[in-house]
Amino acid sequence: MAEADPGLFGPESVTWQMHGDPMMWVAGVRALYLQALHPRAVRGVMQNSDFRKDAWGRLMRTAGFVGTITYGTTEAAEKAGARVRRIHRLLKVTDPRTGETYGVDDPALLLWVHCAEADSYLQVERRSGFPLTDAQADRYIDEHRRSARLVGLDPAGVPATTAQLAAYFERIRPQLASSPDALDVDDFLRKPPVHPLLVPARALLWRRVATLAYESLPPYAHELYGRPAPPAATVDRRLRTAGTLLRGIPSRLRWQLPPGHILKATARLGPGSRPDPYKLKRQAAILDGPGRAQQQ
Repeated sequence: MAEADPGLFGPESVTWQMHGDPMMWVAGVRALYLQALHPRAVRGVMQNSDFRKDAWGRLMRTAGFVGTITYGTTEAAEKAGARVRRIHRLLKVTDPRTGETYGVDDPALLLWVHCAEADSYLQVERRSGFPLTDAQADRYIDEHRRSARLVGLDPAGVPATTAQLAAYFERIRPQLASSPDALDVDDFLRKPPVHPLLVPARALLWRRVATLAYESLPPYAHELYGRPAPPAATVDRRLRTAGTLLRGIPSRLRWQLPPGHILKATARLGPGSRPDPYKLKRQAAILDGPGRAQQQ
């Protein structure tokens, strides 16, 4: 009998354990906020999609892509990547000020989107109490280069450690700005249009998610958006509280939500493959040694 395919990452990876955490939803919204601060990148979104009317669909498609490449088979991950590359090749963007036309698949823009996602996932998870040592955080950034390859990047040119990721953001910061498109994204995320019956849920749930995602951005992002945020220590406390509450929901209930990537993966690989932060703690105790399991 053939051995089951573990997929692109597999149960031994940091990615496999971390991407099953419910705080990834907050991290995904943070990534949208951060990505929108690159004028060329956000212009590509606005000109090639009806973001204002289909932002929910965009968020769900991104979540579906991340779930597929994390927990799907190798074949499913490669097909998802090929589909993204094929779509990106067809999309062009025009700068209304200069008339310049460029492709959505510009490697510099793909790198920005990739790094904003990786940073958001890692920052929100660690600050909300998900157990990662410095060594495991570096492993996560290195593992994430596999997804970079799927969207068309050369992994050799993608940050492989948290230090390299921080250096990338230092280099890119002069290119970031609060363009009109970025402010449109901000307006939408603060108060997305919903059915009248869902307005109370938007006020009760979504506003808290979006606020927490915004507050967890780096200080320069708050400056560009022009909206202040509480001190980092206050944000960390709020992230840990949210993480504790969400992780208190039994995983079997959370994983029932469609499209069910994790349940399909555990059915394929067996119950021992279930994502569990405890496995990372155990790895840290064995591999990292004393004194290295410290939060950044």
